[in-house]
Amino acid sequence: MEKVNPAFLKTRQHFEILDGLRGIAALAVVTFHFMEVAYTDYSKDFIAHGFLAVDFFFCLSGFVIAYAYDGRIEKISTWEFFKFRLIRLHPLVILGTVLGLLAFMFDPFTDGAQAYSAGKLAIVIICSLLMIPVPNMPERVFNLFGLNAPAWSLFWEYVFNILYAIVLYKLARKWLWALLGIAALLISWVALRADNLMGGWNGDTFWDGGVRIFYSFTAGMLVYRSNLIIKNKLGFLGVAALLMLAFLMPFGKCNWLTEPLVVMIYFPLIVALGAGTTLLNGMQKLCVFLGELSYPLYMTHYAVIWMFAGYYTAHKPDTLHLTGIIIGGLIVLPLFAWLVMKLYDKPLRGYLNSKRK
Repeated sequence: MEKVNPAFLKTRQHFEILDGLRGIAALAVVTFHFMEVAYTDYSKDFIAHGFLAVDFFFCLSGFVIAYAYDGRIEKISTWEFFKFRLIRLHPLVILGTVLGLLAFMFDPFTDGAQAYSAGKLAIVIICSLLMIPVPNMPERVFNLFGLNAPAWSLFWEYVFNILYAIVLYKLARKWLWALLGIAALLISWVALRADNLMGGWNGDTFWDGGVRIFYSFTAGMLVYRSNLIIKNKLGFLGVAALLMLAFLMPFGKCNWLTEPLVVMIYFPLIVALGAGTTLLNGMQKLCVFLGELSYPLYMTHYAVIWMFAGYYTAHKPDTLHLTGIIIGGLIVLPLFAWLVMKLYDKPLRGYLNSKRK
């Protein structure tokens, strides 16, 4: 491992390859969500560990937040940091809630909305808009956020952004390493108890999500703080291929061991490699595009997944039709996310940032 001068980090305005890896992880999540509807037996699912992309997001977030705000947050004030993060994240929370509501109300394959009074539905909507987890929708298998299931991970992002601004940015490295050791014990315990690290999305596994981000966010911070960036020539495609190996890892009896190892060692290594590799000519635009697409795709795709689940339950399509639907979804959903980015997310964030300034 080659140490990188901290001055090198300060001269870099952006880690485009990390943006590209975020996009790859988002596509893996969408694929995983389609496949888990069709294959409830995860051992038959070729991307059964796609859910670990969330842990990669958490690790990447810890690195990026530390890189962007260590030594800077006191100059801009904690409140300005909160406003900046809210503007960056919340517009798509709102849109994801709206799309989830439309899918719930007008899903042609299910009629779960008929059982909801206006008052109960209003509570669900308000809690979703305000990022308050309420696992009270049996039709949505008691997701923390029934209208937009992926928001559970964003809830923990909000929590750790707040913790970063209040206390984590102040901590010396030795204390972060101590916290990482505690988090490693907790995440190992969660995996051993549940046989995997799939929890965090519903009421029964609420605290599993907190443990997952506790380790990965802290690890990401330490990759930056401890200057563990590894210079290499793998390039975007090489590091992306290594990342995909984690998602394509077979689902088996040793998940309680393999998944914590991936989260605790492999993902921080991928971040270190991604931050230190060389961006080859022609790859920059692809990485930037994937990075911009990742968050809109993550926050808007699940409305379609719910309707796909209703269709699958009602019609049990054969393998040929199922393959066509999933491939079509993996084309249409990124295109929709791109339109959301261009027509809604970027313009709204630009407007709000201009008002903030």
